[in-house]
Amino acid sequence: MANFTLNINGTVQEVDVDPNTPMLWVLRDHLKLVGTKYGCGIAQCGACTIHLGDNAVRSCQLPVSSVAEQNITTIEGLSKNGDHPVQKAWLEIDVPQCGYCQAGQIMTASALLKQNPNPSDSEIESAMNGNICRCGTYIRIKKAVQLAAGTETNS
Repeated sequence: MANFTLNINGTVQEVDVDPNTPMLWVLRDHLKLVGTKYGCGIAQCGACTIHLGDNAVRSCQLPVSSVAEQNITTIEGLSKNGDHPVQKAWLEIDVPQCGYCQAGQIMTASALLKQNPNPSDSEIESAMNGNICRCGTYIRIKKAVQLAAGTETNS
């Protein structure tokens, strides 16, 4: 076990865990931040997506020891009142069906828009590729990203 000081959602947190513990389990089991979901455990589905700095990363394969001093943002820290433009667009477009993958989808979309505020359709598709939605809400997801970016079309 080792002691790690983490900056999560703007708050410094200390955890005493095995250095190889994936951030997903640090967040969910040790810090009780359960908005980040377990999907596949092999970084292939996107349900566990968080921000490390400004980048969307899969937390199920990210060892706590590799995080160092970087800022971590989870779905709980994206906004205080659910008023991030992506969250608002998600509600307006009524994206979720079962909702299980949506935290990861939102975190991926918000990282995309932070890095590229005006993405093309192909850039949205490329960035969101690999975030699996079992319910198949991909058309609504893309439309919500377009709305949040202000690039929504009738296509």
